[in-house]
Amino acid sequence: MTTPGESEIVTSVDLGQEYRSSGVAEILAELDRELVGLAPVKQRIRETAALLIVERARKAMGLSYETPTLHMSFTGNPGTGKTTVAMRMASLLHRLGYVRKGHLVSVTRDDLVGQYIGHTAPKTREVLKRAMGGVLFIDEAYYLYKPDNERDYGQEAIEILLQVMENNRDDLVVILAGYADRMDKFYESNPGFRSRIAHHIDFPDYEEPELLSIAESMLERQGYGLDDEARQVMEKYIALRCRQPHFANARSIRNALDRARLRQANRLFETSSGPVDAQQLSTITAPDINVSRVFQTGPQVRDGL
Repeated sequence: MTTPGESEIVTSVDLGQEYRSSGVAEILAELDRELVGLAPVKQRIRETAALLIVERARKAMGLSYETPTLHMSFTGNPGTGKTTVAMRMASLLHRLGYVRKGHLVSVTRDDLVGQYIGHTAPKTREVLKRAMGGVLFIDEAYYLYKPDNERDYGQEAIEILLQVMENNRDDLVVILAGYADRMDKFYESNPGFRSRIAHHIDFPDYEEPELLSIAESMLERQGYGLDDEARQVMEKYIALRCRQPHFANARSIRNALDRARLRQANRLFETSSGPVDAQQLSTITAPDINVSRVFQTGPQVRDGL
């Protein structure tokens, strides 16, 4: 089948073959390997891929065709995989010919909004220039809009973004991300964004068994593992931690494992009187986890350190 931009008209298309040859299956498989769970998110990505393949087939066959609106909204709590999915989405769009480069430019308000008159426009346009041909991911996008501050320059960045999202939608995909409730208020205050976004994807929090699987996968990639007792303690840690303030899903689990590795290193230094073997260097034990303040009670327990 021809790709977008080619003029040859075909009479039929094997959609299954297009799916396999485009590399979309490979990207979705990578997503499955990288992210535990998130079944509804992955399903929406598959549905989007199917839509794009069909639209590409329609164009190749000379049927009525219009470049689909691909701007997106990712809502959910921190650590639920929004940035990872955005990266894979950029690759998917590139494989299907909807963006030229397939790179991801991830920014926040500080990258777009200036501190004085005349500063915001060049900052925003420079970011957009870097993102052209790929995907611009704006995390915590609601911070662009501060209606209570008359001297805030976020509205200028918003107006430039809206213009580019409309006029350059065949060369740039914008993904706005953040907490669901705050994003809803942001869209209410900025209907121009809502009208330009066709795909709204909600990222659910991870379940406790999924968080344990994430922990073990993270350790495995680093060449570590939990012994049986440590695994049980980690289960208890997750059950407590996900109910405490400032929990950030996979991000909090990664931080906990970093601290566990730190404790393991100190334990080996303090208790080993002779050589240590590879298994000792690679095993996280219960004492490396159960000294966490998560297992304490009282107001001092806050961030799961």
